[in-house]
Amino acid sequence: MKRIYSIFVCLALGACASSPNEIPSQYVSELQYQSYSCEQLGMEAGRVSARTGEKYRSVKKLADNDAAQMGVGLILFWPSLFFLEGGDGPEAAEYSRLKGEMDAIERVAISKSCSLKFQRWSPPK
Repeated sequence: MKRIYSIFVCLALGACASSPNEIPSQYVSELQYQSYSCEQLGMEAGRVSARTGEKYRSVKKLADNDAAQMGVGLILFWPSLFFLEGGDGPEAAEYSRLKGEMDAIERVAISKSCSLKFQRWSPPK
């Protein structure tokens, strides 16, 4: 019985949404930003950074909700774990892409010797 329960817990944990800190950046080619001026790169970096912050909060909320459901399910009513939404959905994919876009913008700015100070959005500590 303990073995079945531990297998079930492992499967349920794998279905949870990832924390935004665990989501890697998706590769985005810098070619789409090659024609941008340094000023345009700065404006685009600000836009992407703001959108990244929004997505961080929504992905974090999904991960926190899954963790709460997991805790309640493990303690009170384990059959409820079958209904965990879990997994990384479109929110996490967009967050990963936005992180990659920021990386691409930064690479182009460096290659053009732009004197931009990147205000990358960073999660609260």
